[in-house]
Amino acid sequence: MSSAALKAGASGKVTDFNNGTYLVSFTLFWESQVSLSLLLIHPSEGVSALWRARNQGYDRIIFKGKFVNGTTHVFTECGHTLNSSAELCEYLDTDQEAFYCVRPQHMPCEALNHMTTRNRDISYLTVKEKSLFHRSSMGVEMIKHLKHINGSRCNKSEKIKEKCQVGMKIPVPGGYTLDGRWITTFCNQIQLNTIKINGCLKGKLIYLLGDSTLRQWIYYLPKVLKTLKFFDLHRTRVFKKCFLLDAEKHIKIQWEKHSHPFVSLQLYSVIDEKYIPWIIDRISGDKNTAIVITLGQHFRPFPTDIFIRSAINIRKAIERLLLRSLAKVILKMENIREMHIDTERFGDFHGYIQYLIMKDIFSVLNVGVIDAWDMTIAYGTNTVHPPDHVIGNQIDLFFNDIY
Repeated sequence: MSSAALKAGASGKVTDFNNGTYLVSFTLFWESQVSLSLLLIHPSEGVSALWRARNQGYDRIIFKGKFVNGTTHVFTECGHTLNSSAELCEYLDTDQEAFYCVRPQHMPCEALNHMTTRNRDISYLTVKEKSLFHRSSMGVEMIKHLKHINGSRCNKSEKIKEKCQVGMKIPVPGGYTLDGRWITTFCNQIQLNTIKINGCLKGKLIYLLGDSTLRQWIYYLPKVLKTLKFFDLHRTRVFKKCFLLDAEKHIKIQWEKHSHPFVSLQLYSVIDEKYIPWIIDRISGDKNTAIVITLGQHFRPFPTDIFIRSAINIRKAIERLLLRSLAKVILKMENIREMHIDTERFGDFHGYIQYLIMKDIFSVLNVGVIDAWDMTIAYGTNTVHPPDHVIGNQIDLFFNDIY
């Protein structure tokens, strides 16, 4: 639902009656003429095909590990499972999450230091099924030429809402955009100016753990607080750990990527790479510590068991953290992305399944949630890396959770 003149938007709520009929409902959050858009992303045959294909195997992505011995380097095949008779190196973390590489001759397993990936030219969809994912068959407008609706005389007598904070249950939709700004519907969202943000972050140690959609935060934050400066670790590698510091206010913010699976054409280091549970277990944590976690985009090309296992291991690590500390933990859900790019590997159907899994696995924990899925639908971004104004509103919700 949108009003272009007001830069307003909100997602709808779909109720499935399990008999072939659905109810799509919208809440009129603002007074104006509004437009409705109902898109059929995939028919049921399409999602059935995607679900079957996704869980068919682990070989849609080729992992290549770079082993180095002095001036010599060798690339070998790696992955979560390998169908090879060659000697394998097993890289096992404390939660028994395993990753394997073919061991090069005359090199130890410890010589692995970089990784890169490629898409394998393989598909588990039939020719007829592939036709369901042509551009003309996806995101089809279900009811064309819907009349505008005039929303007026909205009931604005609301109950006093509690301040936004960690642990709140978030409805769907949990907010809407108006004049480009995200407005929550279930809690009192404080508008923070630079002075309040400085006070909020003073003395804080913030960990951002996840993929590049969370790395966007660390590049956006210096635009909000000019005193935050990047600390140069003298590393030229891509996806390196990033630090923001404000020594005077004792603020430290760091981003590091999650471990396998991480999909990138660029060669990235795995020397000091750790799984998120390992990182969380080594955070002492106090009332001035905040951890933001996002998981999802890089898991889409793989069977769901990898994602479920990773999410459960992270939940267990968070449970251990919350037992020993007053640290605050916030989950940033994954966002929607381009509709027509490599649907079998990276389509939003896979992301939506993971979104529901995350909500289910973490529902019992006292954590904050930034519903980037709901938010990016409302903004209509349809890009894996949302623009700055969306990132800014995500960060604003984070500030509210730790304020």
